[in-house]
Amino acid sequence: MERVKKMVYGKPLVIFSKTTCCISHTIKALIIDYGVNPTVYELDEIARGREIEQALEQLGCKPSAPAVFIGEEFAGGSNEIMSLHLRSDLKPMLKKAGAIWV
Repeated sequence: MERVKKMVYGKPLVIFSKTTCCISHTIKALIIDYGVNPTVYELDEIARGREIEQALEQLGCKPSAPAVFIGEEFAGGSNEIMSLHLRSDLKPMLKKAGAIWV
């Protein structure tokens, strides 16, 4: 859990993803379409990726990828992020976190 906190500290938007996951790709594309330059950690490519996956699952993200942190807070997985987007709640969150300025 501490490792995840350190990885998201000071970053407006972090996505934990997997290179082989089409849902992860979709969430990254959605975020980038807002004009955000997210920090992306590919769990299947980084050292201790499995350990980080387990920590994300403990936070309630099942499956572990994608997992999105906005303003250092866990915002959710794909369902939560898509719901925020569809309710037009995602953009204000991104602004508040300093991920976008417009």
